[in-house]
Amino acid sequence: MPRLQGKNALVTGASSGIGQAVAIRFAEEGANVAINYHSGAAQAEETLARSRQANPAGNYVTIQADVSSEDQVKAMFARTLDAFGSIDVLVNNAGIQKPCPSDELEAADFDRVIGVNLRGPFLCSREAIRHFLSRKGAGVILNNSSVHEIIPKPKYLSYSISKGGMENLTLTLALEYADRGIRVNAVGPGAIVTPINNAWINNPKARAEVESHIPMGRAGDSAEIAAVFAFLASDEASYITGQTLFACGGLTLFPEFRVAWASGE
Repeated sequence: MPRLQGKNALVTGASSGIGQAVAIRFAEEGANVAINYHSGAAQAEETLARSRQANPAGNYVTIQADVSSEDQVKAMFARTLDAFGSIDVLVNNAGIQKPCPSDELEAADFDRVIGVNLRGPFLCSREAIRHFLSRKGAGVILNNSSVHEIIPKPKYLSYSISKGGMENLTLTLALEYADRGIRVNAVGPGAIVTPINNAWINNPKARAEVESHIPMGRAGDSAEIAAVFAFLASDEASYITGQTLFACGGLTLFPEFRVAWASGE
């Protein structure tokens, strides 16, 4: 039996990249999926079509919403509940980044990244938890974090801060609600082939430079990350909470120490 048979899931930022892959994988696993998007309605419709192809028996809905807006988040949850009746799994995937030297970073750009990447997951998690508690608990929240919750990323200060904050969001909510059947975990992708990384994906020299730092020697695929989300959403992960599972090809292993350049023999 598919691992998420009959479960109702809401995936934010599901019109492309990892979010799209998660929505499709959840459909394959038997879930009904609410597909959130901010812009790119055509891509959201593609996610919808591919989800239906993966599981024609499932129930799907697309919902436009800016996750940094409290009113829009509340409306998104209301529409999801109207479509499905309940929510079992929330995936906080929506995220943006904007490269800029930190000394040139405008406050408005900083606020926008934090708004989508951290305020958004807080708002969505709060609404999900309120729903879970209204039916005596039980539910799953999964956050799409990054290796940059622990690895600094110069020129991406707001992004790195947002992911560091997401780590603590995951830990705090997991501890606060563990005794009420609510599990909260995160996935920490490394260098993944998604539209947000087109700057190096489509440049052979830049891609080779990125992949030279990955112990496994290659960038990851969004479907590989979606598989991790499917596991954490399922009952197979029933005793896991408060964790970030890094799916990064070894990037968090301090790969520059593959050669013992500092410790002598």
